[in-house]
Amino acid sequence: MQLSPVEVVNTISPEDFKQHYYHPMRPVVIRDLARQWPAYEKWTWSYFKQRVGQQRVALYNNVKSDAYTPINTADDYKTFGEYIDMISQGPAGWRIFLFNIFEHAPELVKDFTWPDHLMKGFVKKYPMLFTGGASSITHMHFDIDLSHILHTQFAGRKRVLLFPHEEQHKLYRKPFEVLSMADFSNYYDPTRSKLDFDKFPAVRQARGYEVVLEHGDTLFMPGGYWHHMEYLDSGFAMSLRALQPSLSGKLNGVWNLFGMRTIDTLMKKTAPKPWYEYKKGKIMRAAARELSA
Repeated sequence: MQLSPVEVVNTISPEDFKQHYYHPMRPVVIRDLARQWPAYEKWTWSYFKQRVGQQRVALYNNVKSDAYTPINTADDYKTFGEYIDMISQGPAGWRIFLFNIFEHAPELVKDFTWPDHLMKGFVKKYPMLFTGGASSITHMHFDIDLSHILHTQFAGRKRVLLFPHEEQHKLYRKPFEVLSMADFSNYYDPTRSKLDFDKFPAVRQARGYEVVLEHGDTLFMPGGYWHHMEYLDSGFAMSLRALQPSLSGKLNGVWNLFGMRTIDTLMKKTAPKPWYEYKKGKIMRAAARELSA
């Protein structure tokens, strides 16, 4: 892989953000965007436990999905308080994603400000919390609705690997899915890495970025960007989503949500093995074209 560090700024004007990152579709970390929010100091594990500790949440482990695995199927359930206690005791490969904590504690929306000065189109009904224990992994994927994301880390450190959407065939994207067939787990540590370059040689040619997010860092991920995340410490982050401004961007997101995903779900239920083999063939042929280009 050919990786560059994500650029980091302390503050940025709307004009510079749009010119250098939003329109060119380049990621950037903004260090001070969230520092003036009340959430920067208030949001802690104990603060959340007091407010939504009894809420039952779906948990996800580090096992990568296969031909028989329905997308986004929970591996366990606990109350949020039980989950916090579990991951506070040490490394625990369990995470929660797309948790709309604000439905259960609406007062939390007063703890941050929507950054409308940077971009428009925020889906303000759905700010989402993402949490993980140390060692938990979010496998390589892109967000199905193709929204732009501002992802703010509030606790712990998280390593993030990013690739532009057009690198999809080098990343062995599964047709009709938003997932990579390759396993990028611990890619940065040769003694633990599960990334098999012999099986997935085109990954060597993929050009991307990497960064470690810390408390208060806000990562701008342009719509469609591939991302793989590993929790170095137990932590949580909030994602604010903004729809792409173009009609084509919105329509592609709608197709992914209601067309592509429906077809894949149906085929996984009716003919999982043949469907997997069909997609695997397409993946390998696309990667071979990248290697010979």
